[in-house]
Amino acid sequence: MNVRCRTKSAGWKNNKVKKTQRACCMFFTFLFFVLAIHAQTHEIYDLKRCLETGLERNYDIRIVRNEQQVNDNNFTVGNAGFLPSLTLNAGYSGSLNDRNDHYTDGTSNKINSIFNQATSVGLNLDWTVFDGFKMQTEYQRLREFKQKGEISTRLAIESLIAELTAEYYNYIHQNLRLANLKYAVELSKERLRIVEAHYSIGSKSRLDLQQARVDFNADSSKLIKQYEVVNTSAIVLNRLMAVDDVSQKIATQDSIIEPNILLDEQSLLEKTLATNSRLLIAAKDKELSKMDLKALKSRNYPYLKLNLGYGYTGNLYDAAEMNRQNTLGLSYGLTVGFSIFDGMNRSREQRNAKIMMQNNELQSEQLELSLKADLAGMWMAYRNNIDLTNLEKENLVVAHENYEIAMERYKLGDLSGLELREAQNSLLEAEERLLQAQYNTKLCEISLLQISGQITSYIG
Repeated sequence: MNVRCRTKSAGWKNNKVKKTQRACCMFFTFLFFVLAIHAQTHEIYDLKRCLETGLERNYDIRIVRNEQQVNDNNFTVGNAGFLPSLTLNAGYSGSLNDRNDHYTDGTSNKINSIFNQATSVGLNLDWTVFDGFKMQTEYQRLREFKQKGEISTRLAIESLIAELTAEYYNYIHQNLRLANLKYAVELSKERLRIVEAHYSIGSKSRLDLQQARVDFNADSSKLIKQYEVVNTSAIVLNRLMAVDDVSQKIATQDSIIEPNILLDEQSLLEKTLATNSRLLIAAKDKELSKMDLKALKSRNYPYLKLNLGYGYTGNLYDAAEMNRQNTLGLSYGLTVGFSIFDGMNRSREQRNAKIMMQNNELQSEQLELSLKADLAGMWMAYRNNIDLTNLEKENLVVAHENYEIAMERYKLGDLSGLELREAQNSLLEAEERLLQAQYNTKLCEISLLQISGQITSYIG
């Protein structure tokens, strides 16, 4: 009787194990389907190819380059006012009148339907010879706008390089996390296999089996969600590169994140103050405010204008002593002027321009201080993450050894499932912390190079 009961109990456990195995098979069928979707043909990119594609196709970069071209086109002596204007005019006019003349002797003369006509053709040249140095100031101002446009384009390029580089390494980071989660599923699968084997011979309880199954499903769920994270990062990367198919699959040539640990703080500070794009734009704004003041001061001087004309005028008279008059000739003139009083507006505008110069100077100093603070904070984060990376590498070695020991004890039945799970989680958390420290170090490196104007070094 006891033998039959034990046999029945063992058979019941075997059925449970078979059900568990069938459930696992169903899950792995689903997981294989997910993996098959992600195993489509991948376009291979390295960082340089990503950046070159983005700089060529990104819409923001194309727009800012067009805006720069406008500033380049505006930088001409004609736009500054140095050159004269030459116009060609032609005109025709006519009149149809009834005329009634009354004379002092009491007589009168009435003429109806008098038709007079006039035609004219002429060339007119107008030239401002001197306007208080305003033309010279405007030419310098256009040059500053052109140079500011070039720096703005550079700033946009640097921002795109920083954003693309960060997303490129984020994509690698998420793929590494994906690999870790796959490893976690493998560990959970191995634990479930061991529990099923022990449960079939009665050395493990149903609670152990259920807990192993729950942990396996939890790790599998994280893996499926991570595929979505990887796909989202790929879409962002494609959008930044402005490729036609934003959902295309991407494979990176880099499989690990290797931060540059040789940056020098003093060198970064010097290059920041010398080449930071935002500081250079602030310097251009200061120069432009000086140009505005000089343009206003030009009104303190007199102006001299020259006009020259050459043309033909023809008149046809219907009722007069002569019926036609033609004129062909040259006309010229000089105009000198000076604003004596304009309601004190000139001095008011100049005072306001000086205040704007002071504000631009203060804004430039404020920006410089802010960049120094950002650099100092980012440098501290950079060094801390390098130290964390070194520490987590040591922790990962210890966590691996700890898990191997725990697994051996678990196989021998000397360790509970909860303790094995704790060792497994410690291993996975150590791997995750190391990946995060490496990624954070890379982000700090990108920010430091961007602040110091060296971010273009990523494209060689």
